[in-house]
Amino acid sequence: MKKHILSVTVENKPGVLTRVATLFRRRGYNIESLAVGETENPSISRMTIVVNGDDRIIEQVTKQLYKLVDVIKIVDISEEKRVERELVLIKVKADATVRTEIVQIVEIFRARIVDIGRDSLIIEATGDSGKIDAIEDSLRPFGIIELVRTGKIAMVRGGSRG
Repeated sequence: MKKHILSVTVENKPGVLTRVATLFRRRGYNIESLAVGETENPSISRMTIVVNGDDRIIEQVTKQLYKLVDVIKIVDISEEKRVERELVLIKVKADATVRTEIVQIVEIFRARIVDIGRDSLIIEATGDSGKIDAIEDSLRPFGIIELVRTGKIAMVRGGSRG
């Protein structure tokens, strides 16, 4: 099984996300990551879907997606030169005795502290999956209270659109 990153351009209408997700569910495929938002054109949204499967299975899913009325374009950008990013918010235990150490970790990862509580900090970090995993691992010893990740977004490098 290979990890595929699908860039799916759709009409920005209610119910499109549900129809796309249902298609994967009916075929028994777990979506590893799904991010969706408006593009430069507010009537069009772009989904970045990360799913594991062999090439034949992804080809079948792509054909089924094209049958959905609201799907405009699907590109498997797995083999393309691309820029990938994720966003993570991590709420970590941080009393006065460990704050300096946490701030150093945040600086190393070029992350930001976006909220300060009496006994906690919320840290925002962006980067590829490896960087996000690494900052998560670095903060785990302090006690992660809560964590949320956006999932992967990706764009083909250069002049190509994906």
